[in-house]
Amino acid sequence: MSIASDPRGWMTSWTHTWMRLGISASRHLFRVHHRIASRPGQAAVVLAAGMLFLVAADASAEEPLRLQIMGGLSGVSQYVRLEEPFWRQRVPELTGGRVQAEIHPFDQSGLRGQEMLQLMRLGVVPFGTALLALVSGDEPELNAVDLPALNPDMTALRKTVGLYRPHLQQVLRDRYGIELLGIYAYPAQVIYCAKPFSGLQELAGRRVRTSSVGQSEMMTALGAVPVLTPFAEIVNAVRTGVVDCAITGTLSGNEIGLSDVTTYVHAMAISWGLSFFGANLTAWKALPTDLRDVLQRGINELERNIWDASERETAEGLACDTGSTECTHGRRSRMKIVPVTPEDNAYRSRILVESVLPNWVQRCGPACAIAWNETIAPVLGITASLD
Repeated sequence: MSIASDPRGWMTSWTHTWMRLGISASRHLFRVHHRIASRPGQAAVVLAAGMLFLVAADASAEEPLRLQIMGGLSGVSQYVRLEEPFWRQRVPELTGGRVQAEIHPFDQSGLRGQEMLQLMRLGVVPFGTALLALVSGDEPELNAVDLPALNPDMTALRKTVGLYRPHLQQVLRDRYGIELLGIYAYPAQVIYCAKPFSGLQELAGRRVRTSSVGQSEMMTALGAVPVLTPFAEIVNAVRTGVVDCAITGTLSGNEIGLSDVTTYVHAMAISWGLSFFGANLTAWKALPTDLRDVLQRGINELERNIWDASERETAEGLACDTGSTECTHGRRSRMKIVPVTPEDNAYRSRILVESVLPNWVQRCGPACAIAWNETIAPVLGITASLD
């Protein structure tokens, strides 16, 4: 039975479960339905997502708890090779069959990624994955760890996330009632160009595909012209001359055929694409303590695997672009790598200090500058101005 074909049946099942839990289902359903009533075609999917809270149902019953998980982006390596197998196979193994899990990518759910914070806060999506770049429209403070020009390599990214993670956890818990369970990293986002260039300064005047406000601000600071372009349209945008260059992931750029329309790729990471996996606090605390412990240990393992894969795939994407024998999953091309020079690193740092960080503080507010200065600044030596 599909969600779309029988939304009433799904809603009834959800309501009955909530009633078994001794919770006022009608009041919660009204609140959720009121938020989505103005969105025809999405109500059934959102209500189905709300059934994720069924994980709390009758923990003492013989039947396994059945989790419905909102995962990351569909079709990419992280979801196909790591997230999906973890929830469908690893979780039942870890819990001795006490938990069965289904996972669905958020970009195929009918839900807007930009609203994931609110959906998780309400309990409509009690267990879900949120891309920081998307939800930062509501909460710019969350994306401090992945500002463009901040983390030129994986070593820098790991350090930044480690410094900011306790604050990120506090913000999610205090403001949204979300328990942070994991932080995931996609492979590095780098610059592909159709025409030769030798460094960041030569991007001035070029039209560059971007995917976020932060990336657009960085390109503007470089003298380039940012063009927000959906991922699916990147290759055609370069081919037709809408853009001269494009920022996207190393392996994903290779997989979609960017090497057919570009000839040069810069080795410096502009940004990475971080996401967090979390749970509505009420849903999380409704699970038995021992299961929470087992799941958290498993998610920690998943997080480590995702970060290791992100680092591997960043290198492999570049290897495939240049036709190296180290390319095993992509297709071998004959692009030229633009190496990261000391001049590039100095220019990147200047852009971060003079443009990217001040613009983020302007969007985010003084409290964000204070958070930055208390967590990241002491180690990186880059202070955010409160002016």
